Amino acid sequence: MNRFLVALVGCLISSSTSSAADWPQFRGPRGDGCAEVRNLPLHWGGLFHRAAWQTAIPGTGWSSPIVVRDRVWLTSAEQTALDVESLQQRLAENPYGEQGFQAHASVTLLAVELDLANGRMLRQLNLATVDKPAPIHTHNSYASPTPVADSERVYCHFGSLGTMAVEQETGSVIWRQRFAVDDITGPGTSPVLIHGLLIVACDGADEQFVVAVDARTGAVRWRQTRPVIAADEGKLRRGFSTPLVIDYAGRTQVIAPGSQWVVAYEPASGAELWKVKFGAGFAVVPRPVFREGVVFFCTGYPKPELWAVRVDGSGDVTDTEVVWRYDRQVPDVSSPVIVGRELYFVSSRGIASCLDAESGEMVWQHRLGGGFAASPLAADGKLFFTSQDGTTIVLRPGRKYEELARNQLFGRTLASLAVAGEALLIRTDPLLYCLRNTDPAAPR
Repeated sequence: MNRFLVALVGCLISSSTSSAADWPQFRGPRGDGCAEVRNLPLHWGGLFHRAAWQTAIPGTGWSSPIVVRDRVWLTSAEQTALDVESLQQRLAENPYGEQGFQAHASVTLLAVELDLANGRMLRQLNLATVDKPAPIHTHNSYASPTPVADSERVYCHFGSLGTMAVEQETGSVIWRQRFAVDDITGPGTSPVLIHGLLIVACDGADEQFVVAVDARTGAVRWRQTRPVIAADEGKLRRGFSTPLVIDYAGRTQVIAPGSQWVVAYEPASGAELWKVKFGAGFAVVPRPVFREGVVFFCTGYPKPELWAVRVDGSGDVTDTEVVWRYDRQVPDVSSPVIVGRELYFVSSRGIASCLDAESGEMVWQHRLGGGFAASPLAADGKLFFTSQDGTTIVLRPGRKYEELARNQLFGRTLASLAVAGEALLIRTDPLLYCLRNTDPAAPR
């Protein structure tokens, strides 16, 4: 078995609540952007490489699609516009200024269910309508967090606007919760499921905490306040990263980056296992990744770094467990991905990098072109990097840069790719595409 396939074996996660073929959360089964699949498409777009199907998604949203058995789920939002005078007034009242913000009279939060086989929309569920939602950044949406699912329910999180558990069979909302914080620019972090708990990081300008609710009932099981953040301005306390669940040396950990700190929590109780302080970084978006006892995370704005930290420590491990740090072209939105010993990522300005995961030394860098927000995918002996203009650059993983293909789809793209069997799912504005290999015998 080659090194790539060995690495992808580590990307699988066993679960009694979902099928091995599911893509049940942001970045896949283990949340690290890896999939052990074969026969994914290399080329698409244009006359000879059309999508297997494409479906217009109502509303707007940047959540990534998830897959549960033969169904695709994603969230979206339908806004009611303000008249010009009301819009100007709302933005003028925004304490964070008018430039770069949008505001609406109300927003209806949606869950959308599609048939994986043909893309037919099966249900559009109106989960809630919120009047006078707080202004959000023009690059964001009210439906940016990706839902997470088990075999019976889909858990849809819309940041401060609310969290809902939806029964897949009936489409009924089983419970609702709302953890409101002042995130300033809108929602970002996605929820995670572990041991019957739905865990959400809530890092606003006013409050910063991680909360776990009973996935069956919605009751709060624990709430853990973040470590003290040394910052006078609220905007420097925010965070948008999705926690990563790992198992290492018999210990399950929920690793949750926030401003200035990364903290590992014990999932059943919320107790801090270890924490590391990475400086003044804030508004962290990328999700961490994990390899052989070391977690890799980005430190956010204003100048992101990439840190490697051992996960077997206790207490404050800032001075004891940091393996290495790297600070060139590190992403502030897109997450990294690991294949074998190599760590890959792309900056917001389109510079792709490959590092040696053990030493932190650069192996190669290459300008892909364009801007990037979506996180890369490693699958089928390939790396997929999708830019904001809908271009996906396909690379061969390895210690030299090798580009295999460039593919273009219509529409702006910030959502990360999902895998459904031998198909890729890519969300643009306003479409969801399903892409399959039309020539399985073609060399890859």
